[in-house]
Amino acid sequence: MGSRQFIALIAAMMATNALAIDSMLPALPQIGEALGVGSPNQRQWILTAYLLGFGAAQLVYGSLADRFGRKPVLLVGLALYVLFATLCAFSTSFEMLLVARALCGVGAAATRVLSVSIVRDCYSGRQMAKVMSLSFIVFLAVPIIAPSVGQAIVLVAPWPWIFGVLAIFGLLVIAWTAIKLPETLHPQDRVPLEVKPVLAAFKACLTNRVAVGYTLASTLVLGGLFGFLNSAQQVFVDVLGAGKLFTVIFAGIAAGIAVSSLINSRIVGKLGMRLVSHVALCGYIAFAGVHALIALSGHESLWVFAFMQAGMMFCFGLTMSNFGALAMEPLGHLAGTAASVQGFITTIGGALFGFWIGQLFDGTVGPLTLGFTGSGLAGLIAVIITEKGRLFHAGPSAN
Repeated sequence: MGSRQFIALIAAMMATNALAIDSMLPALPQIGEALGVGSPNQRQWILTAYLLGFGAAQLVYGSLADRFGRKPVLLVGLALYVLFATLCAFSTSFEMLLVARALCGVGAAATRVLSVSIVRDCYSGRQMAKVMSLSFIVFLAVPIIAPSVGQAIVLVAPWPWIFGVLAIFGLLVIAWTAIKLPETLHPQDRVPLEVKPVLAAFKACLTNRVAVGYTLASTLVLGGLFGFLNSAQQVFVDVLGAGKLFTVIFAGIAAGIAVSSLINSRIVGKLGMRLVSHVALCGYIAFAGVHALIALSGHESLWVFAFMQAGMMFCFGLTMSNFGALAMEPLGHLAGTAASVQGFITTIGGALFGFWIGQLFDGTVGPLTLGFTGSGLAGLIAVIITEKGRLFHAGPSAN
């Protein structure tokens, strides 16, 4: 498989997750009304239940992938994704939907662990960061268009068809993977599925200074994004009065991440992952802090919110793709386990932090902007501790 098709397939794996999160944002009021959900904040569980299943299952997939190989484990996960996305479409109660969403996330977790593991099997260092950025360009087209797809679906069909589209997309990725993807795990890197080797692999992942530090930083920054996703429909429609412009403005904001990923793929080889990500994180904090001041002073508007959020997402894209590569870099020989441990921590931690931010929604954007600022500052503190106070440099840190 050529490099372009490889990048496109990795992006498609990642897109199964993005599509499962973003496509239903415009339909949350319809889903809540159909299933008897009284509180708008309670609807946020539709996103959080998926993220919790998605995060928890990653611990299992890493060890399985390091033992049995990437391809068979990936195909099993995709099959679960399709099965439970279909079950979501047939849910008759809010509780049934949440269980199906969590189990759909369990299946999708394979795409997160295996996409990172497969890239790490084939690339390392700055080249890995470049490939991940190029994959993100294709992958991030999904958050840009997914809400519009969800909006279009509910205009012509009942909301369950959103989950039907997820199942169809999952089937397409299964076929592509089965036909074109070779096994990328090197035979000498297979880890026996025994307690002692598995615990040793987990210990290695949890005691490496750089891996742990950048994983925690990613978790904190990601919490801000999940807080935004939890509250996006309420903020745009109920507070800012965007109405049908919600999906268009959301697409413009998401485009900021796509643009930054394209730029990152071109500059990271020259400047290095640390320099780019450290500068970008400071930019994220600056945008978030100014946005919080604007919101708290009562000068918030739809277009101010969109501009500030797009700037934050631009910095977020430069930060997260490099933080992920930095966390994986010291653990190439344990790529499957490392991806699962890091994915578990970032997703579960980010989902819970983001849910907490979302539940603070009080009819204004104040709690949300303060959440962005706090998550960015906490992430910066984690990076400073990891790098022992040395920021904006190109060289590696001590492990």
